[in-house]
Order: sequence, then structure tokens, then C-alpha cells
Amino acid sequence: MSSAPAPVELERPDLGEAADTDRPWLTLVWNDPINTMDYVTYVFQRVFGYAKPKAEKLMLDVHRKGRAVVANGGREEMERHVEVLHSYGLWATVKRDD
Repeated sequence: MSSAPAPVELERPDLGEAADTDRPWLTLVWNDPINTMDYVTYVFQRVFGYAKPKAEKLMLDVHRKGRAVVANGGREEMERHVEVLHSYGLWATVKRDD
């Protein structure tokens, strides 16, 4: 007489968790009292390849609003952006998109 194997309960991810992993990460640059507006514009052009008008708009957001989202995507890529921005002397952080 053979016995049937016991049923196995599989864990299923909560749909909220699955959607949560799809949310991108953001690279934020914060206003600081050290870097000039021209320099921040230059860094955005150099690091991200943004055209001057886009780089200037982001720089003005940093200046006027205190911060700007300069990139979004995967966590590792955003962390690399932050490291590069730090090497240029900018204040930057990574945050999960809301």
C-alpha cells in the first residue's frame, strides 16, 4: 500500500509586493550652498548627457524647490549615479518611487 504525498502549500506573493518590486528608484539631487548653478548644469549634461535646456530646468528645480529627480530606473543604476554625482561634489540620494 503506497501513501500519497502530503499536499504542499506554496507561498504566493501578495500582488502588492509584486507591484512594489516594479516601482523604479529615483536619483535625487539636493540644493547645497557650495556649487554654482552653472556647475550643476554642467554636471547634469556631463553625467546624464542631457541637453542644456533640460539640464538647466533640473538645476533650477534643485535651486528653487530644494531638490530634483534627475534619473529613474533600477536601484543599482541609481546608486551608481549617486556615486558619480558625489564625485562631482553634488549632494545626491537614492529613493524608491512613491
